[in-house]
Amino acid sequence: MKAAVLSDIHSNLPALEAVLASVKLEGCEQTICLGDVVGYGAQPNECLELLTSEHIPILLGNHDAAVIGRLSLEYLNTYARQAAVWTMNRLALENIHRLALHPIIIEQTVITYVHSSPSEPDLWRYIFNPTEARAAFRAFKSQVCFYGHTHIPIIFTNPADDRRLINVGSVGQPRDRDPRACYGIYDTETAEFRWVRLDYDIDKTAKLIVDAGLPRFLADRLYEGI
Repeated sequence: MKAAVLSDIHSNLPALEAVLASVKLEGCEQTICLGDVVGYGAQPNECLELLTSEHIPILLGNHDAAVIGRLSLEYLNTYARQAAVWTMNRLALENIHRLALHPIIIEQTVITYVHSSPSEPDLWRYIFNPTEARAAFRAFKSQVCFYGHTHIPIIFTNPADDRRLINVGSVGQPRDRDPRACYGIYDTETAEFRWVRLDYDIDKTAKLIVDAGLPRFLADRLYEGI
């Protein structure tokens, strides 16, 4: 079975629409979102409602947690904090309730899904390097763990047992200097994984951010993939 794994949409509806269209063309039978549906962008309600209408399971990300009061805004950087306050003032009540129901981690026999790290996931640890990956490997037992949070697609392999820790990249705000939307496809029968990169209407997303009164930097960075 082909499964699509998405993360870090960040209120970027054009990017999400492009990814979901690709998921259907790829023939994926299952889709899951690893969180951070909101934050940074100008269409948080639309993104949450689209995922909900497609019956896609969603995990809780740190930006999601911040806008529902489960994470202090002091944890976020200046731009993220400004966007979180903007989002809090515009989220529909039903979408606040939806976010509150999202789990932080899903642990299965073969696959673990988490937004940040399986090691104390509610502390929102980052996994950028092999040292951080080693701590994460100690925290899960499945053959593969999918995560997001850093917005940078990468795979770490545990040499002792070939288990993998896979960052699926970011749908709505890539930070690997490739501005295209990114998500992953995993074949549950062959255990093969690949990233998919997609062009989307960055101009539209950027204009919505600026017109909403959010910091211009949040629009400009989309063109650079940073």
